[in-house]
Amino acid sequence: MRLTEALFGRTRPAPSRDEQLIALSSAAVSLQATLGLVPLGSAGIVIRPVASAAFERAEAELASLLEIAGRETGSRITTRTDAYGYRWVVIADDEIADLVASAYTVSLELRDAGFGDQVLAAAFAFRATDGSRLHWLYNFKRAAFYPFAPEPDGERRDNARELQAAAAMSGELPIEPDMTRWYPMWGMPLDG
Repeated sequence: MRLTEALFGRTRPAPSRDEQLIALSSAAVSLQATLGLVPLGSAGIVIRPVASAAFERAEAELASLLEIAGRETGSRITTRTDAYGYRWVVIADDEIADLVASAYTVSLELRDAGFGDQVLAAAFAFRATDGSRLHWLYNFKRAAFYPFAPEPDGERRDNARELQAAAAMSGELPIEPDMTRWYPMWGMPLDG
């Protein structure tokens, strides 16, 4: 606590944990220069659905908001349910800044509707110069990114590549320090 906070009884409001997500927009240049990664033009927000009328209303309001956001940015936005029953808001756009902005909007809208705990992660797809994929995953609860490098067989991941990517971007992105929390996300419905 700072002296002025103690004297006047005021503290600064804590920054939104969702704001860390925006760091990916500015890190995109470094991702390409350092790691040879180019955005595939797709991202997604994974949501744990809740069986309630309030959640259904929030989803309807979100759909309206995303339609408006899509018109403003030119993004194509759809929703899908994956094989595990999780709901995805899938965003397609050639501009990484629009992908990040749309993901941020989704998270804020759901948080404002009281469903912040249901917003699990954001995923952003990238392709390396050798054609392999690397996803940057953002864990909303931890306010941190981590890389996920699935092998082409879809059953294994390239841990060495993930460690290399995390080390290269540690100064640009808030990286999850606990590697046991680098959860794989198999079967993401991201095209590209």
